[in-house]
Amino acid sequence: MTPATTAGPARIGIEALNVYAGVAKISARALFDARGLDPDRFGNLMTDERSVQLPWEDSVTNAVNAAKPIVDALSEEDRGSIELLVTSSESGLDHSKSLASWVHGHLGLSRQCRYMEVKQACYGATGALQLAAGYLRAGLRPGAKALIIATDVNPMDEYAKYAEPTTGHGAVALLVGDSPGVLALTPGAYGLNSFDVMDTARPAPDYDLYNPDLSLLAYLECLSDSFRAYADNVPGTDFAESFDHVVMHTPFGGMVRAAHRKLMREQAPRAPKLIAEDFERRVVPSLRYARSIGNLCSGSIWLALASLVDHESAERLEGSRLGMFSYGSGCASEFFGATVMPGAKEIVGKTATAERLGLRRDLSFAEYEEMLPVTRRILVPRPHREIDLDAADAYLAPFRDHGKLLVLAGVEDYIRRYEWR
Repeated sequence: MTPATTAGPARIGIEALNVYAGVAKISARALFDARGLDPDRFGNLMTDERSVQLPWEDSVTNAVNAAKPIVDALSEEDRGSIELLVTSSESGLDHSKSLASWVHGHLGLSRQCRYMEVKQACYGATGALQLAAGYLRAGLRPGAKALIIATDVNPMDEYAKYAEPTTGHGAVALLVGDSPGVLALTPGAYGLNSFDVMDTARPAPDYDLYNPDLSLLAYLECLSDSFRAYADNVPGTDFAESFDHVVMHTPFGGMVRAAHRKLMREQAPRAPKLIAEDFERRVVPSLRYARSIGNLCSGSIWLALASLVDHESAERLEGSRLGMFSYGSGCASEFFGATVMPGAKEIVGKTATAERLGLRRDLSFAEYEEMLPVTRRILVPRPHREIDLDAADAYLAPFRDHGKLLVLAGVEDYIRRYEWR
């Protein structure tokens, strides 16, 4: 059985978590209908609406806006204890300079800090978290913290077909340390499975190659094989009994449903009705935010964690054992164990994710189409770019009570300029 609590000299995990999902959204049904997609396939998406990138948002603004509430809530001493900052993204802005360098500056973090950018599709943030946990668990500097930020923008349009209505926009920030108030990682409780496959790639900043059938097969293969590796590392594991909740990388809810069904059939065979009931009980609470935001790439699994904490009852949540599955195309995957800490609901609730989602402006398809050519080019290097910040203010106004947001103000001689609005 997976242990309910961690052991060893240092309990390491997530101390704080915040989701930023932009300031605009569009109905998934509106996209589906406007693109002429097969209506019989809509229900499998399990997506109601999705966040939309605007012309003044990029992977830097998303990262900073996700992390700033966490950093601002820290004491000066704790802020100075952040000595590792890692941004995870498929949406880099430079071939040498990391997103983390911009993020570090705008967050006002100490110069006594290592920072870097990692990339492995939707697995990147999980890999960075596990490496950071190992570093912190070594205890070289007691009280040290790491800040891991998964941040992306996605240049999807009609060529992406069924992926377009499920593509999200935003970032998730994780503060990692030895006082985990949200989630404690279970040392040694993991299973890995990685191999080279061309299910997706981004050969240019504004172009994705995507093989949906191959990606689905790779995802399912990685889930089965990484879980088997986990069970080898944690003898006595029972998929149906060892975990109170299951949290997975969520490209869209229907894919998670299929993945859960496959693993149940392999590891805990039972009647289809009982498998469906297990899905509703152990998985569905983690999918609620994805229904409203879409796929956040390497932030997806951490969005699912936030959804579970916000939507599950405190009675069933605190102290619960989690089985977590992270997958990144290309591909890398990990199944790992963790425990929800007492007080997690209060900590995550302070970020008011549901309230902020409700403040996003609802775009018509015509508005979305008008902005799409601009936002698709946001990652493409340009010597100069002008941005209408008066238009930005109209979208940002409903969020004023939650603090200022960082926006891309323009580009001069290839140098990006940002402002707080």
